[in-house]
Amino acid sequence: MALVLMVVHGTDGDVLPFVAVGRQLLARGHDVTILTHAYYRNAVRAAGALFVAVDTLAQYEAHLADAAVQQHSQDINDFREHFDRTGLADQLRFECAELIRRHRPGDTVLVGAPLTAHSVLVAGEVTGAPVVCLAQSPFQLMKVPGVAWLYEQVLADRIDAARAVHGLVPVRDWTAWMWSADAYIGLWPDWFDRAGDPAPPGTLLTGFVLGDDDQPVRLPPQAEELLRADVPPLLVTGGTGRLLQPDFYRCATAALARLRRPALLVVRHRDLVPEVLPPGTHWFPHLPFRALVSRVAAVVHHGGIGTVARALAARTPQVLLADGMDRPDNAARLAASGLGRALAHGRWTPSAVVEEVRAVLERPPAPPPPAGDGAVRAAEAVETVLTGSFTR
Repeated sequence: MALVLMVVHGTDGDVLPFVAVGRQLLARGHDVTILTHAYYRNAVRAAGALFVAVDTLAQYEAHLADAAVQQHSQDINDFREHFDRTGLADQLRFECAELIRRHRPGDTVLVGAPLTAHSVLVAGEVTGAPVVCLAQSPFQLMKVPGVAWLYEQVLADRIDAARAVHGLVPVRDWTAWMWSADAYIGLWPDWFDRAGDPAPPGTLLTGFVLGDDDQPVRLPPQAEELLRADVPPLLVTGGTGRLLQPDFYRCATAALARLRRPALLVVRHRDLVPEVLPPGTHWFPHLPFRALVSRVAAVVHHGGIGTVARALAARTPQVLLADGMDRPDNAARLAASGLGRALAHGRWTPSAVVEEVRAVLERPPAPPPPAGDGAVRAAEAVETVLTGSFTR
């Protein structure tokens, strides 16, 4: 039995796959502790892992709101100000201290995500424990050099200060440092990798990890009523975060008005929902997608990897309004594979969305290749790092 210390930040599509892998590691007899946002306390504990909050609920919501404001800035110094405003330097120091304190010599592996693995890399240097990076989408590996440059330009002093607390010298080569984990594991299948720029050599691909497999399957009565109607509804969602173009929901709901079909609008933050919704469109702050997606006619969404994977698993047609982060790349790979349709932000109009939705309803895409259990394969890969048998 070994100790797995996991650190993950973000929203459902980032955090829940880590929880799913952690659950598989627990089933294999390992101790698992997950450091993440306070918002995910219940999800981590339900999986059976120990939970350590890296923030409070209020801090998490403030971070999401602040990131949404600065996401389209062209001034890299705005990222430094965002880092300082949201207390991320304090969070980094806390994570490093917790990982080092909880480390068991000769019996620990540290797990993080490629673009935000700073605390696990620091802890790995201090303790000598192996470090694994789980990438939820290809974008996270493609962008390592660019993000390394950004950190060197505007956050080097903040990260080096956290390193100095533990006796480490400043980082000299930021790209090399961010590529210094012992193993890189991609949580997507081979066919998705081949549909765009491939993962770097030595990356192990596991298949998609469905982070919501442990969610309850009971839907609220209003949603059940919509799903049992003669005309199956559409599902529209922009995920659980705020990193969206302001016109995402406006455009999507305007398209729903033209389609005149019932729809479920799943949006966690009420202020993102248009004040007036089309007839037949119903807003829900949360619904269990595991129980929902297979029962809707199609999904119109932001292109997040978790929603992509869930719709593929359910063989439900999907239209992606993809902008920002990994979403355009996810959308391009899906469209290139003939498994979905995508609109770049410059083409977002209600009429264009209507056309794409009608196309997938009339000609559903071919079913995806058979999917393995990505969480199981990822857990097995982490074990090979523990035993020293992982090869890049």
